[in-house]
Amino acid sequence: MSLRSFSGRLLARATKTAAAPSRVVAAPRCISSWNAVANKPSTQHLVSAARAFSTTSSTNADFESPFGVNSLSKYTEEEEMLRDAVQRFAQDVVAPRVEAMDEAEKMDPEIIKGLFEQGLMGVETSADHGGAGCSFTAAIIVIEELAKVDPSVSVLCDVHNTLVNTVVRKYANKQLQDKYLPQLSEKTLGSFCLSEPASGSDAFAMKTSCKKSEDGKTWTINGSKMWITNSAEAEFFIVFAQSDPAKGYKGINAFAVEKSMGVEIAKKEKKLGIRASSTCTLNFDDIKVPAENLIGEEGKGYKIAIEILNEGRVGIAAQMIGLARGAVDKAVRYAADRKQFGKKITQFQGMQFQIAQIMLEIEAARTLTYNAARLKEEGRSFTKEAAMAKLFASQVAQRASGSAIEWCGGVGFTRETGIEKYWRDSKIGAIYEGTSNIMLETIFKLVEREMDLK
Repeated sequence: MSLRSFSGRLLARATKTAAAPSRVVAAPRCISSWNAVANKPSTQHLVSAARAFSTTSSTNADFESPFGVNSLSKYTEEEEMLRDAVQRFAQDVVAPRVEAMDEAEKMDPEIIKGLFEQGLMGVETSADHGGAGCSFTAAIIVIEELAKVDPSVSVLCDVHNTLVNTVVRKYANKQLQDKYLPQLSEKTLGSFCLSEPASGSDAFAMKTSCKKSEDGKTWTINGSKMWITNSAEAEFFIVFAQSDPAKGYKGINAFAVEKSMGVEIAKKEKKLGIRASSTCTLNFDDIKVPAENLIGEEGKGYKIAIEILNEGRVGIAAQMIGLARGAVDKAVRYAADRKQFGKKITQFQGMQFQIAQIMLEIEAARTLTYNAARLKEEGRSFTKEAAMAKLFASQVAQRASGSAIEWCGGVGFTRETGIEKYWRDSKIGAIYEGTSNIMLETIFKLVEREMDLK
């Protein structure tokens, strides 16, 4: 049974169930079947991502959930099914390729193919556009579970879902949605192009320009983008460009750009971590883009970027907590099997306290992350919560992966266990989609506003 066809049956079941407490109005939004790829036997696993712990649903405000209220970081039965299905895909399809991809610094095409086949590249996109029709929290679950096995695969899925798809779904006109969303759900990888060589944290100081033709039919884009995730494999790009520097951020526009329009994939970065995730410089030399490919209104590109990055930050937080748990799980199992001085390492109180402390921090980071996701689904402000989740989760990921190496001693320092890769991958969490200092600044500004300190 397909992911999309079962969702209607689940919805019908839900509407026949006695009403839940009046404040609980989130609807189950997706159900999926998992089929193994890469010559694995086909196995059916019903998957759903009912958001039963939202107090207000931004997409089904008049629907009452039969599933009741859940704690922030715990899953409904349906969400557990989704988690289990993604875990199975990650273990059976991703895990055998992790080491080779890291060494080659290249994503295996079979991974990307498998993500599309499993419906994991259009998590929130409606069934009408070929997607799964799930919730934002479902996307966060997918990102977290993939990161437990390989953060490189996780960020590929994260950027595609929380940034690229979301821009098209929320801001593009119907013509663009009908044209691109089915492709983005089923076969075409997307990339989000904001950062430039001279504009990182100050993203709106961009130099990439866009100029409308005299007849108003096309825009011409010139410039370069840097640090662009998914860029080597992507065929579709969300590109931000400045139409009038005198207008500052109010002159920025967003465009839907196809690689075939002339996008040049230039330098590919050789990185410390997430090596299988491509990060390249892109050049735009007199790229002609149809006027209808403008996303949203003229001069509102900055607004799109600001709003969308909040969702992306929750995605990065999910990636970091998945990474942390992946490293810790491997290390603890090793420590539970390793004996020194006649007993297992995990029987030493000092080790027990360290493990307990890290697990505490991971759970705290997860709660921050899922709280931000809940607020987003309620249609409430979550800028501060997204920044808190992203900042803390990245800190926890570094501590957890570093501790995991130490718990394994010398073998943890080698590539034999794969734990050192988690540590290398964790460092990017403090850098992309807003550095840790930018997150701290964002948090303080919002606290200052809440407390009316100015």
